[in-house]
Amino acid sequence: MDWKQLTADEQIDIIRERSAEKPQLIFKHSTRCAISSMAKSRLERATAPDSIDFYYLDLIANRALSQKVASSFGVEHESPQVLLIKDGRCVYNESHSGISMDEILVHSSSF
Repeated sequence: MDWKQLTADEQIDIIRERSAEKPQLIFKHSTRCAISSMAKSRLERATAPDSIDFYYLDLIANRALSQKVASSFGVEHESPQVLLIKDGRCVYNESHSGISMDEILVHSSSF
């Protein structure tokens, strides 16, 4: 998995812009949560498609940025959480044990 680190507010605009060309996925991860670690591990064991850019947001180190991501894309904050961004908006979000590469691929295939 080739994670791009999400650490700055400006990256939200970049993600929004790039989502016009291909889906962008944000994985919000709490390094203190076993369920979050399990979800991250499940994603990393799956084959990541080149058709999606994958961003990793460490919630503990970037709490304010996590809240800004949630408000920017109109979703309620959860942890762990994935947001799939397409054409500037969140078209799919899931949390906890619902996070799976298969579901991400289903929702990104309509791109």
